[in-house]
Amino acid sequence: MSKAVFIESRHSHYSDRPGEVYHFPNRSYLSLVQQTIGDWVIFYEGRRGGGRGYHRVQKVEAIIADPADPTHSFALLDRSSAWDFETELPREKADGSLWETGLARMGGNNTSAVRLIPDRDFAAIVNAGLSYPREPDTLPREGDISGFYDPPAPFTPQAPQSIEREHVLTSRLLRDQSFSRLIRRTYAGRCAFSGLELRNGGGRPEVEAAHILPVAKRGPDTVDNGLALSGTLHWMFDRGLLSLADDQSILIAKGRIAEDAVQRLILPSGKAILPSRNVDRPNPAYLAWHRQHVFKG
Repeated sequence: MSKAVFIESRHSHYSDRPGEVYHFPNRSYLSLVQQTIGDWVIFYEGRRGGGRGYHRVQKVEAIIADPADPTHSFALLDRSSAWDFETELPREKADGSLWETGLARMGGNNTSAVRLIPDRDFAAIVNAGLSYPREPDTLPREGDISGFYDPPAPFTPQAPQSIEREHVLTSRLLRDQSFSRLIRRTYAGRCAFSGLELRNGGGRPEVEAAHILPVAKRGPDTVDNGLALSGTLHWMFDRGLLSLADDQSILIAKGRIAEDAVQRLILPSGKAILPSRNVDRPNPAYLAWHRQHVFKG
């Protein structure tokens, strides 16, 4: 097994479904992608493709042939393993060196959409990507914050690397903490359904991070699978009393919530406040799942 960087683009002509499948031509990349099966890869988006840089880590499950084109294949991605970086990384470090030590600055493998990388590069990129800035929205909602900004022990390329990597990248505690920070920062501490930005001591936001597609249903820890909601509205969303339409309309289960409560809790416009970047907004497929399987409307 090998780790790699997969190039992703919002303007790609390939049949990618980010977080689900990665489409590629066999002639150029099949032998490389085969080496990543069962291992973790990092996704990179260049300036022309959207500009997020190194932005997500995820596990490759398998490869299947493209039924519509025998010259292409799909890498099946483990949806539940997807983890958005809290810090999107450009191609170069602050000192001008490249995160991928074997990458040509121009030409050569610089143009390759799939690049195998050594353990040390993978570790450096993931450690930096999962770091986060010191600001109120990254603080826990409650509790002592002494030592909170001390970074967790990073994993390194030394043995037993496979065990260490799996421990860090699959830790539910670390992923939950990271997801919460990511959603609170993306929504600037504001509840998407009420519009309220409530903060306690030290400027810490009271808003919570809600998974749209739950972890129990293999939902990923990615910003497009999250909503920032107040505690009450989070509870109501998880129990199907509220949901969200593709046009940002807040859906309310009929006959289950008193009208005066709706007026107190929900924005008068009836529309959710979502992030400005389209890529950060809720994934329509996850919203559809919630409306079909959770919402009691």
